[in-house]
Amino acid sequence: MVVTGAAQGIGEQVAVMAAREGARLLLVDRSPLVEEVAKRIVEDGGQAIAMTADLETWSGNQQVMDKAQRTYGAIDVLITNVGGAIWMRPFERFDERQIEAEISRSLFPTLWGCRAVLPYMLEQGRGAIVNVSSIATKGINRVPYSAAKGAVNALTASLAFEVGGKNIRVNAVAPGGTTAPPRKVPRGTDPLTEQDKRWMQQVVDQTVQSSHMKRYGLLREMAAAILFLASDAASYITGTVLPVGGGDQG
Repeated sequence: MVVTGAAQGIGEQVAVMAAREGARLLLVDRSPLVEEVAKRIVEDGGQAIAMTADLETWSGNQQVMDKAQRTYGAIDVLITNVGGAIWMRPFERFDERQIEAEISRSLFPTLWGCRAVLPYMLEQGRGAIVNVSSIATKGINRVPYSAAKGAVNALTASLAFEVGGKNIRVNAVAPGGTTAPPRKVPRGTDPLTEQDKRWMQQVVDQTVQSSHMKRYGLLREMAAAILFLASDAASYITGTVLPVGGGDQG
């Protein structure tokens, strides 16, 4: 199993829970903190190796899949988890640089990942891909991010249709707001102004209000849905985007 964005947050939680179920893992992130995650898994008796790569690039994804194949002899599961809103503000306040960065961060790691893994899964005649989308395809102050995640949903549906007859399943999980420890590596480097903080609070308020359960989800709740779709228990599910937002369908 290849898990991208595995240094922290949902990706780390997926890796830890998958290891407990016996998965052989390649954990990938741009941050070297991913090495610490793999080390902890091994110390707990699991199987994991780590590598750093820039998954916003085609070559980075090629290197990842090549390493997974050489290490384990197959790639049964790919979890594409890289993404996340870098800025939160009304759309008219985004500039060209920011819009391009949001699309590059939240679409291309998934698009390239799916393309890079596909030859291996086609050759071995099986595979499961789970893309991490977002219920924020309908949300405030994140229009470029929402557009990228909408593209992830379209990619999931169209690729599943294309390869469904070849024993390859493609699904997505759309997490809602998720309670997690403070990020060890921030998504952006721009200093936050007081106005930025107000716009971010609007996102928090909207996320809670849109949830029927009126709360953020837990990391384990997101990871459980991802691992279900990756598992044989979901063997007749493909082309599906599963919202995990406490009733918010996105």
